Amino acid sequence: MSASGGVRVPWGPALLAAIASVSWAFLAMVGIAALGLHLIGADGAGALGPMAAAATVLAVGGSVTPSGDVGVFGLEGAQAHAAIDIAPLGVSLVGALLLGWLFVRSLRGAGAVIGRAELAARAGLVALLFLLLLAGLTWVGNDTVTIDGATLVRRGLGTEQAEHDLLSRLPEQLGDIADIGGGLLPDRLSDLVGAKASVGFTVTPGRSLLGGVVWVVAVLLLALLVSRRTPLPPGTRALHRTVRPAVSALCGVLLLAVGAGLVAGIYAATGDDHPGLVLGSALLGAPNGVWIGVPLGLFVPWYGRASGALRHVLPDPVDDLLAGPGGERLTVGRLAELDGRVWLLVVASVLLMLAAGVLTAARTPVGGSRPLAFAGWCALRLGAVTALALPLLVAVTKVSAGASLSVLGFDAFGAGIKLYGNAALALALGAGWGAAAGAAGALAAWATGAAGRRAVALARPDEGDGGPRGHGGGRGA
Repeated sequence: MSASGGVRVPWGPALLAAIASVSWAFLAMVGIAALGLHLIGADGAGALGPMAAAATVLAVGGSVTPSGDVGVFGLEGAQAHAAIDIAPLGVSLVGALLLGWLFVRSLRGAGAVIGRAELAARAGLVALLFLLLLAGLTWVGNDTVTIDGATLVRRGLGTEQAEHDLLSRLPEQLGDIADIGGGLLPDRLSDLVGAKASVGFTVTPGRSLLGGVVWVVAVLLLALLVSRRTPLPPGTRALHRTVRPAVSALCGVLLLAVGAGLVAGIYAATGDDHPGLVLGSALLGAPNGVWIGVPLGLFVPWYGRASGALRHVLPDPVDDLLAGPGGERLTVGRLAELDGRVWLLVVASVLLMLAAGVLTAARTPVGGSRPLAFAGWCALRLGAVTALALPLLVAVTKVSAGASLSVLGFDAFGAGIKLYGNAALALALGAGWGAAAGAAGALAAWATGAAGRRAVALARPDEGDGGPRGHGGGRGA
């Protein structure tokens, strides 16, 4: 039934494996999205089901557009509409890990080599089922919330009593504001109490399905490159010893960084007055913060601006730096002027890259290479992988939102946030940092006897099927 010889594709097992992979991935993503939104209290503004569906669509590259009739609140035309381009990467990461792991597990029964036809069939089935379920979420992820002005005051009050109730809640610092304009404010409050406004959010089907295609193809391709024990088609076996060690090492340390971010979020929640908000934010956005911090710690500059309620979703001191009306350039040096502890981000990022270099060397077969040649090859491979990875992190963590109404639990009239990194500089810095970390990690691994020790059998075609060996004929094995 194997297609490795170009005979037949096992459609039955391939279909069952695709159903299992896609189903578990979507269940996990919707579950994480629902739990995170519930913890931050978003379900108090609308139905949790549609919001979780919309968040899942955003997580896989989709688009959500809020809209509504909010003229009574002083917003007209384009002010009442906005576009949201913020991927909750906590949801994305859970789905990608499950989908990728189950997909590569289904390939391991093919032996040391898998046929191109079978690989294409299995990947195609996964992508097709993924898009079918995503299409269902684009239909579910739409909702409308009605803001009733009468809920702003206590029930059972007449018009004059309602006006007085609202005025009594104004801060004392505003003084006699009620007399401004000859009593104009009470008239406006009366209109507000009797007003209703419908606001909502709508998933854009075409753009969301296109984003889903890119997302699922990228996840499957990355899963094939990360999984070092999964067979590849004939003619691509060189990837086992050239690309896979570096890709798996870099992805491993990035996942470790996300885990550290989640632990930090849990610790912060224990001492916070609103632990649910902190935990929910960490669950949905820990990868966003961590994967912005890694390029920033490697001196990739970011640019952005923030205003209104959305400014407060940014960590300190980023929120202060981006508060200017024209936006600001975000660098480690500028952040350190506000908080000197930011330099620890550079230390953590450099150690992260050094760990990736050591792991790359440990997973790369040594063969007959000498120390400097081995370090050169590791530097070249990790440098190339990091040069692609840093711009990718910059792309997936960019933030763009202009919200003039309540959507997904945010009451953000007149608010906005935009944050993006320099992709070109990220590519150049990624190549430099990756090469330096690859060389340093390889020399350190060689000195300790760890070089090549974790190389898998598929990466060592000339060494038989025995266990992994270190350099120098199995030193320390």
